Amino acid sequence: MKKKKIPKFENEDQEREFRSSHESTEYIDWSSGEKLILPNLKPSLKTISLRLPETLLNDLKTLANKKDVPYQSLLKMFLAERVQRELKNLSK
Repeated sequence: MKKKKIPKFENEDQEREFRSSHESTEYIDWSSGEKLILPNLKPSLKTISLRLPETLLNDLKTLANKKDVPYQSLLKMFLAERVQRELKNLSK
């Protein structure tokens, strides 16, 4: 089946309106798509402020120093591991 041609738009508002009211499968053959791997794509980061007891922060810095990694990186690793474990436990 021949696909329709996507019209040209004067601005983003016109394009947004068009895309919200038309089915993309009428214009794009999704079955011919190829899997794309983006190995250098980095996740977006959000800066937060976190208050920690000084003793905990000092212990974290000591541990990070012994592991030869920045303490903020070590904190992110610990947090990510724990969040994954908790999510896994929720799905049981």
